[in-house]
Amino acid sequence: MIRPQEIGYADELLADGTVHRRYEDGLEEWRSRTPGRPQVVRWHDNRGASGTDELLGNRVIKRTLADGTATYARDIGYGRTVWARGEKVTVNRSSFGGRMGVLLAGLGVAALAITAAHLPPLNMTPEEEEALRRQQEQSQASSSGGDGGDGASSGDDSWEAGWDGDEDAWSDDDFG
Repeated sequence: MIRPQEIGYADELLADGTVHRRYEDGLEEWRSRTPGRPQVVRWHDNRGASGTDELLGNRVIKRTLADGTATYARDIGYGRTVWARGEKVTVNRSSFGGRMGVLLAGLGVAALAITAAHLPPLNMTPEEEEALRRQQEQSQASSSGGDGGDGASSGDDSWEAGWDGDEDAWSDDDFG
């Protein structure tokens, strides 16, 4: 079992449809969805960094910095995202799932422990990334077809929750 540094954050939806994300360590990000590519979020922060976060399949997130450097993360549910080799986990304190995860962890629920199976890949080939993108597209197509078309998950606080294909919609747990 891995004990990463936990960094909480809260999202605030701004009037222009973008999100201001505040992390407990002082980092702030301004995030917006990429037109025509709902699985990609552009961001810049108060420390001069910028880039994109892309939801691939299997709950893997690819973060690409402006200089082209890429790193991967994995959404593990309950508003938690594991980064790199498990050195840190971000926790969405503004989502129900994130608050529930904190509560369950406080109660000592072992299922919230981070294991090697939760770790994201260190690196991926373009072919592996494309396979995950296709998997994600198929997953979204099947989820929107059988539940009335809203694309929302069954309450598991997954990355897909709240992404309904509407370019202006925003999830409270988008790309960790």
